[in-house]
Amino acid sequence: MISSVLVTGSNRGIGLELIKKFIAKSQPPEKIFATCRNPNGPRSEELRSLALKHSNIVLLTLDATDTNSVKGAVVEVEKHLNGSGLNLLINNAGVMPRVNLDKVDADDMIDTFRTNVVGPMQVTQAFYPLLKKSAENNAQELLGCKRAALVNVSSLLGSIEKTSLTFDVEKQVVSYRISKAALNMLTRLQSETYKKDGIICTALHPGWVKTEMGTERAPLTTDESVTGIMEVLNSLSEKQNGILVCWDGSVLPW
Repeated sequence: MISSVLVTGSNRGIGLELIKKFIAKSQPPEKIFATCRNPNGPRSEELRSLALKHSNIVLLTLDATDTNSVKGAVVEVEKHLNGSGLNLLINNAGVMPRVNLDKVDADDMIDTFRTNVVGPMQVTQAFYPLLKKSAENNAQELLGCKRAALVNVSSLLGSIEKTSLTFDVEKQVVSYRISKAALNMLTRLQSETYKKDGIICTALHPGWVKTEMGTERAPLTTDESVTGIMEVLNSLSEKQNGILVCWDGSVLPW
């Protein structure tokens, strides 16, 4: 049981399914912070409907690429936590431009890195004091989500060792792959930096999922993927600190 969780990019796909699964738990978190760039927009209708039915879902504007937006979200989250700290931060928001090595340009790379790497970095920096507070308040707990945890949603496509197995010359998604490899390194650095504070940091591959990003060709539904992810979150321990974990619980190579 965790008392608070924040998910970025929670208005669709895996992020929205995470909110659904958290609220459906027999003992749901007291505060579920569902964040996205525009919670009042047309693409957030289902998320707003959920929030109307469940008072513990708090909708917040959070654009991970906008420093002021991130700082504003921290202020709002603090108001709801009343000094208890944040148990779990899930950096889920991301983009996947479909561009290969021949076509990728500087703008593609910079824009993708801004969302997939810089975004999670600055969101974590901003919420770090609240994660640390949770770790201090729950010092009797072992490393994991009951104490304090950071999860960066990464991808098998960012695994350097698995590149030959996942390579598709027609669909290289170059900027996405490279950004996820960078996110993996960020996760490893965070795990080394924050372990002294009792915060576990893990990169998570959700699988190839039927979402707007994954397309209908994907073999997994959001329900299947996130059901597995919830089991992974429940079992997070010191063994998963600083590694890349798959939705089914297996460990993936960098």
